[in-house]
Amino acid sequence: MFDFQPRLKGELLAMRPYRPEDWDALLAAASDAQIWDQHPVHGNWREDVFRASIDRALTDRGGLVAIDLVSSTVVGFSRYSTLYVEPGEVEIGWTFLARSHWGGAWNRDMKRMMLSHALATWPVVIFRIGEHNLRSRRAMEKIGGKLMDRTQVVNVSGAKHLHVCYAITRQRFVNSDFWPGSSEQTK
Repeated sequence: MFDFQPRLKGELLAMRPYRPEDWDALLAAASDAQIWDQHPVHGNWREDVFRASIDRALTDRGGLVAIDLVSSTVVGFSRYSTLYVEPGEVEIGWTFLARSHWGGAWNRDMKRMMLSHALATWPVVIFRIGEHNLRSRRAMEKIGGKLMDRTQVVNVSGAKHLHVCYAITRQRFVNSDFWPGSSEQTK
């Protein structure tokens, strides 16, 4: 059985299940409008909008907070879900990192540990990204995500948003130069 709320530790970040007492720190990390400027829900930097996003995650399978291993502060969020995928797939999504943790290394660390965990059970991990979120799309391509011939229209807060889908398969992860040592992690 897949653990949707594991405790994971990388080189730069740790991931653990979200707890209600994380709210203030998570909101502080998310309260930067520039994080959300290309996201389909631009207003996620506002507390009421962000609260609705986190509540949706918690009613699904929960979510994971990202904690900087040096400062021990909450710097982001992500989650696993099977709501919008096909059989044999799991989604990693609704991910964000504070701008202080942009630049690749933290995103790569987060995705590597989340992919290692997911691909030990699932053969394919899907990432749904708003079609105009070029920053997230470039980041996905940098870590080896392959654009699929699949789109989805998702209703978020009463508005419909087109998402493109990227995939990373177990085989691609194990054989990729993007993920040194990944073959040991998925066995």
